[in-house]
Amino acid sequence: MAKPKTRVAIHRQRFLDGYLPYLMAHASHRISAQFHRYIATQGIRPSSWRLLGTLADTGGLTIGELADDMMLQQPTVTKIVFRLEDEGLVTRRSSPKDRRQAIIDLTARGRLLFSALEKKARQHQAAVLSAYSAAEKALLFDVLRELLRRTNASDWEKPRLVTQQRERPK
Repeated sequence: MAKPKTRVAIHRQRFLDGYLPYLMAHASHRISAQFHRYIATQGIRPSSWRLLGTLADTGGLTIGELADDMMLQQPTVTKIVFRLEDEGLVTRRSSPKDRRQAIIDLTARGRLLFSALEKKARQHQAAVLSAYSAAEKALLFDVLRELLRRTNASDWEKPRLVTQQRERPK
C-alpha cells in the first residue's frame, strides 16, 4: 500500500499583500464604507459628500478643479453638481477670469450640511485611529502627505480617471 503524499505548506506572501496601491485602496474602502453607511442614513450619497468636502473652505472651484480633486471625470462631476444645485446645496457663478467657466461653491445650506457631516467624519476618523498613539498618527499623516507630494511630479499623470480613446482599425 502506497503512503499518502503529504503537502508541504509554502508560506508565500501574496503580491497584493505587499502592493502599496492595493493596500491603500483597500484601507480607504474599508474606512470609507463605515462612514458611507452613516451618511446613507442621512440621505446623502458618497459622491455628494465628496463634492461638499472638496468645496469646503475653498471659496469655489471650477468643474475641472473639482474633477481633479475628486479623481472623477468632468461629466460625472457635472452631474453631481446639477443634482446638488437642484437640492440647494451648491451654486454656480461665472468665473471672473474666464466667463466660459463656472465657479461652483457651497450655499449657506450646503455649508450647514457639510458642517454637520464634518463633525461626524472627524468623530469617525478619531474612532478609526483610536488604537494608535499620537506619534503614530502624526507619522501616518506625514508619510501619506509626503507620498502625495513626491508623486505629484510633472511627469506623472494627474490622479484622475482617464478614459483612453481606442485606435480605429485602418
